[in-house]
Amino acid sequence: MKKIELEIVALSHSITQTQSYAVVLGEINGLRRLPIVIGGFEAQAIAVALERMSPSRPLTHDLMKNFMTAFNVDMHEIVINDLQEGIYSKLVCSSENDTVEIDSRTSDALALAVRFGCPIYTYDNILDQAGVMMDEELNPKQEMSANIPAGSSIKNDSLRTMSLDELNTLLSEVLENEDYIRAIAIRDEIKSRGRN
Repeated sequence: MKKIELEIVALSHSITQTQSYAVVLGEINGLRRLPIVIGGFEAQAIAVALERMSPSRPLTHDLMKNFMTAFNVDMHEIVINDLQEGIYSKLVCSSENDTVEIDSRTSDALALAVRFGCPIYTYDNILDQAGVMMDEELNPKQEMSANIPAGSSIKNDSLRTMSLDELNTLLSEVLENEDYIRAIAIRDEIKSRGRN
């Protein structure tokens, strides 16, 4: 079967499940999207890597990457390969002597793929069964920035009413508490004021 390359185009609160998030993968040079419901921890891990944030301590996925790197294991790609009671993936990794495929939850595979900078693939049958078709092509950067969540207790509207000093103080607090998803929304509000 021919593999189809995907990219992360959105990360947002799940509409269907509370306390969950959705990561949306988009077909490169195509209109199909594959939404996947993930947990808050995994959403935070993906957001931290996408935004190139540096946590004060390594997150679990950073630790896994550091461990793999220390033992000369490289991750080449992830493949979303099955739809039995959920969406399943495999990591394609290699060392000096061997290439192996490792079963993984898709959320963990995506968090590692972003850290390793490796491609994400799936197959037509997965997109046909679980994907959705977009009406028109969106710029992935617009789609991504429109969907990163602002956090459960801080809404974008309330951020707009805060002064820059208040925003910077709040940003320090949420970073100290390792709430990187809220930090992204606050940082974006601070950046938007610099453009005005």
